[in-house]
Amino acid sequence: MDVSTAVDQRISTRAFLPDALSEAEVRDWLNKAQRAPSGGNVQPWRTIAVTGKALEDVIALGGQVLGADPRGQKTDRPIYPKDLWEPYEARRRRVGEMMYETLGIPREDRPARLAWFANNFRFFGAPLALFIVIDERMGHGQWGHTGMYLQTLALLAEERGWGTCMQECWGMMRPALKEHFKLAPTEMIWCGMAVGKPDKSHPVNTLRAERASLEEMAELHGF
Repeated sequence: MDVSTAVDQRISTRAFLPDALSEAEVRDWLNKAQRAPSGGNVQPWRTIAVTGKALEDVIALGGQVLGADPRGQKTDRPIYPKDLWEPYEARRRRVGEMMYETLGIPREDRPARLAWFANNFRFFGAPLALFIVIDERMGHGQWGHTGMYLQTLALLAEERGWGTCMQECWGMMRPALKEHFKLAPTEMIWCGMAVGKPDKSHPVNTLRAERASLEEMAELHGF
């Protein structure tokens, strides 16, 4: 598979087969992802991979935390900026509506929408989950480099026939995850990632999010 194909076919996979991924496969994948770009070669990321009982424990923790308060725990690093402005808010809302349309869940069926959202905290049935750890003292540049690591993981997964879903929703329970994984005092969970073989029969995996046009997103000077 070439890089262009991997980039084009990558989606946020939201339904997985239960097939386990072996430790050898996961180690090889993570090792190859270490070639991700890193400014100054700082490599500011750290990864925690969970499967089996360890994965079940995290899912149970999510149920406890969100059962106590569906809004999650307080954080000084929200998933989106407060009062997200246009055109970004419209894009965010549009992809959500596209997903529920694909699933056949109407806008007025709020219980069904909430039930589907809860699948985030079960990793959509994926057999493997990653948690990306970063030191809170890192600057915006290092957060960007960690994002390049996430993209590298996703593209290498495509090459293997795996699917991924990057999940910032786990930021809703950073304090609980920090304690659960016994992170260092200055470390935090940035996000999660669901990983596994895609269930290609599930309609949600037919969703291709819209992208802005080149004219909207880029300026070409001097050509």
